[in-house]
Amino acid sequence: MRIPLTKYGWPQVVVFPTVILAAMIVCLLVGAMYLSAWVVVPVEVLLAVALIWVLSFFRDPDRLSPQDNKVLLAPADGKVTDIEIVQENDFIDHPALRIGIFLNIFNAHINRAPCNVKVEKITYRPGKYKIAMNPESARVNESNDLRMTRIDSPQDRLILRQISGAITRRIICKAKQGQELAGGEKFGMIKFGSRTELYLPAGEKTKCLVQVGDKVKAGLTPIVKYEI
Repeated sequence: MRIPLTKYGWPQVVVFPTVILAAMIVCLLVGAMYLSAWVVVPVEVLLAVALIWVLSFFRDPDRLSPQDNKVLLAPADGKVTDIEIVQENDFIDHPALRIGIFLNIFNAHINRAPCNVKVEKITYRPGKYKIAMNPESARVNESNDLRMTRIDSPQDRLILRQISGAITRRIICKAKQGQELAGGEKFGMIKFGSRTELYLPAGEKTKCLVQVGDKVKAGLTPIVKYEI
């Protein structure tokens, strides 16, 4: 039976629940001897809620991604906070449609490939830890760029950017340069609140399917469609 917790969460997925469980046991034992139930019960409830949240944060739900080579799937769970055209001269070398997704602390934090792609280059950049809901965080925060080429036609260049948030301190990326990923395939995560951005060439052949404020799920929600 598969345990629905991500392997990308180690060691926190073991350490944090263990610490919380130990605190619950200590509180129960000490409380039984020295404290009243009015003190012990609320503390135990708060610790139980913290335990459930930690396990929920590292959840890794099974998902069957749509098999449609004309769409790009959301690379992360969360809320679409911004959609705009930007000039991207580093890899796409063309005006690019940028879609930003903010992941709060209650979202599943697994990152997935938006379509069938080949990873051309991965670039990590150290930086600050500002609130990831703000699009400006993409310029100054710690980030990790996956420069990719679509395997299916059109073989566009894409950039998927993992961006740390105010309380995030670890970006996980298990993809390797030269590796091919299937649409919806998992490749990493960002721990404890973050932001994920997808860049693609802007033009008449692509249609954005989401709006600011929409909630999306990684590997499930189509966010762009190729009209060719």
